[in-house]
Amino acid sequence: MLNKEISNILRDADGIGWVMEPEAKRMLSLAGLDVPRSREARSLEEALLYAEEIGYPVVAKIVSPEVLHKSDVGGVITGIESDATLKEAFSRLGRLAGFRGVLLEEMVAGGVELIVGAKMDYQFGPVVLLGMGGTGVEIYGDTSLRMPPLDERVVQSMVKDLKAHRLLEGYRGTEAINLQELTQMMIAFSDLVMQLEEQFESIDLNPVICSPKRCIVADARIMLKAEDATAHVKTNACE
Repeated sequence: MLNKEISNILRDADGIGWVMEPEAKRMLSLAGLDVPRSREARSLEEALLYAEEIGYPVVAKIVSPEVLHKSDVGGVITGIESDATLKEAFSRLGRLAGFRGVLLEEMVAGGVELIVGAKMDYQFGPVVLLGMGGTGVEIYGDTSLRMPPLDERVVQSMVKDLKAHRLLEGYRGTEAINLQELTQMMIAFSDLVMQLEEQFESIDLNPVICSPKRCIVADARIMLKAEDATAHVKTNACE
């Protein structure tokens, strides 16, 4: 049974057909996944206050029901290190379509970029994906698929299926990522996918940044079933 807060998030997202990132990150956090420290700011004054709370440097992302693919429209600004650069970023993002505010997040330390996702197959049910992620995800094509529920043994087999699995386990002097954290995250994600089975179309967590300490969801997109949506994202904000 879905957590009440998660149910409320899905209900509020019905009108646009997808869950905007602040709510998507809150949903993932409620499900037990690690997400960056963040605050949504509706005004510049709030943005400056929240950036001080989070601590520079921060990332600023457009929050808009009309912008699904943020990077396509310049809706993600990284490496903001001062009030002055935050003011410039807020002004730039404020000119994008449907501007509702900005999502301010901590800058996540380096690590291996993975993609974690799920898709509803209307013949077989939900399918969970793990792969090498980031901007080159389509170039790598290095992924592993399983049907939930997942357990520790299944996650380990998914990792081994990846051609680049040695990068995760430590390669040529580099530290291994925290495979225990990755396993726990994949199991928690699998549980969430099963709970959402009747309501989602696809979920993309890309990148998930894994280091020797943690695995953290840096970006998230949750698409709802088409019949649950009463409106569509404007075509000029989509790919």
